[in-house]
Amino acid sequence: MLVHFRPTEFAFASVLSSCGNDRGRQIHALALKICYDTYVYVANALITMYCSSCSYGGVKGGGEDEAWRVFKTMEIRNMISWNSMIAGFQLRGLGVRALNLFTEMHRSGMGFDRASLLSIFSSLCGSNDDLVNLGLKCCFHLHCLTVKIGFISQIEVATALVKTYSNLGGDIGDCYRLFLETSGCWDVVSWTGIITAFSERNPEEALLLFCWLRREELAPDKYTFSIVIKACAGLATERHALAVHLQVIKAGFEYDMVLANALIHAYARCGSIALSKQVFDEMGFRDTVSWNSMLKAYALHGQAKESLHLFSQMNAHPDAATFVALLSACSHAGMVKEGIKIFDTMVENYGIFPQLDHFACMVDLLGRAGRILEAEELISKMPMEPDSVVWSALLGACRKHGETHLAKLAAAKLQELEPENSLGYVQMSNIYCSGGSFGEAGLIRKEMRGCRVRKEPGLSWIEIGNWVHEFASGGQCHPQREAVYAKLEGMVRQLKEIGYVPETSSALHDIEEEHKEEQLYHHSEKLAFVFAIMNAGSLHSGGGVIRIMKNIRICVDCHNFMKLASDLVQKEIVVRDSNRFHHFKNREQRFNQFRGWALGVSPSMVVFQISMDD
Repeated sequence: MLVHFRPTEFAFASVLSSCGNDRGRQIHALALKICYDTYVYVANALITMYCSSCSYGGVKGGGEDEAWRVFKTMEIRNMISWNSMIAGFQLRGLGVRALNLFTEMHRSGMGFDRASLLSIFSSLCGSNDDLVNLGLKCCFHLHCLTVKIGFISQIEVATALVKTYSNLGGDIGDCYRLFLETSGCWDVVSWTGIITAFSERNPEEALLLFCWLRREELAPDKYTFSIVIKACAGLATERHALAVHLQVIKAGFEYDMVLANALIHAYARCGSIALSKQVFDEMGFRDTVSWNSMLKAYALHGQAKESLHLFSQMNAHPDAATFVALLSACSHAGMVKEGIKIFDTMVENYGIFPQLDHFACMVDLLGRAGRILEAEELISKMPMEPDSVVWSALLGACRKHGETHLAKLAAAKLQELEPENSLGYVQMSNIYCSGGSFGEAGLIRKEMRGCRVRKEPGLSWIEIGNWVHEFASGGQCHPQREAVYAKLEGMVRQLKEIGYVPETSSALHDIEEEHKEEQLYHHSEKLAFVFAIMNAGSLHSGGGVIRIMKNIRICVDCHNFMKLASDLVQKEIVVRDSNRFHHFKNREQRFNQFRGWALGVSPSMVVFQISMDD
């Protein structure tokens, strides 16, 4: 074309839309040579080209990038010019610059359109800079603007606003009201947006919204299903995940790899490692996320040997998340040598350099095994600053092994990084109480109150029939508390006869021994367990397995209690705390598992057969 004709501004714009960085620079040079760079259509295409090819580096370092240079030299700018540059900042995660440019655009009298709003909302959601602290305030102002101009009635804008409020931690009620305001215009995207907003903070409500979506006779797509499955991972039993799984199959998505990966995770989080393994085995193709999901499932349930065996069969290239799962599995199983070997071979064999998560796992691994000084040395050699997870792992190890001096350092670091986190205060108080230093423990509690830091109350949940029952430590709010207390007292007497000794070091105050024991008896997971025994016929778990969810870590005393209670009632108990699953099996089940191992059958297969037969 150039041989015979002079290209027009529209030809330049069309060619630039299909160019990458190198070709685009050549076209840009030609446009400069024949003075076409001053045409608004050409300049807009240049901005989009440079933004799309991610070639405009140096913004964070203070240099000027190509797209921004083109934008600044434009004598005439239209709406597309401003939107293209805002979208470019959004692609780079430069939320503050995107917001500032949007403000300048609005003040210049240009106004804004739907594309402007969608880009700026995306900038608020994905920004990695200081905008996060001001995000909700900015979102509120933008919300007011959309209402004033009338864009709030457009379903795409309302859905983007719901997502932004949710991602920034805004009031979930505001998200729901926004969703209701667009009734009559709902599509699958808007439904997926509101379900996503509820999925982590209120998974039960997310499922109810999904049922409402189905009643509206809309067909959920695979993105909707993936969010609903994610919500199922936050529930007490696997029955909801099973129901959604059946709908996935009915909708024809049973071979979708993303949904299969989500199901592996959901079943594992709901306590059914057997169903996770079944989904994994039935996958026709597996990517790295598939293998990682199954490795994490084993780690979550304390099955380190199965996790290492699966890793030896992995036919996808591992990534950083793979080794976090493996190190976590080794840590919970006390497999120190294996964990150290995995950590040492990450760089040598796979070219993956350890990050904060890997160091946190190693500190936890060494600390659990009592190798506190090695854990401290590892922290001192880290190539980056330790974060709160690393220090909390060290603090937990010090609590377990009574290392008061080092615990003070870890607690101070933790309080410095997360001043509103109660963990440092509570752990130090526990350490002092365990050593009999109740005066020191009292000072820690006083300091905690002075800083207005509150400990998260212990809560446990158990599903009976179609209802989820919540128990707080002390159980004062439950309507059947008197019956639960009476049953618990009788069970404690029986457990003491077979060896239960209350771990009174878990009590936090300088009080009489009998009062310490009473405090321990009323921990939320014990109350939930007793309530489950009282309603054993209504349990949803297969084979009468008692599944308890807990919001914080299970204490040593409750761990010992559940171990003996499983023998007493001849039932398997599964407690999911904030960190992992704890499986308590009675002697007969443990004997069957050992017998299967002796006959050459893997322990995981024996557990699967038992659950299926029951």
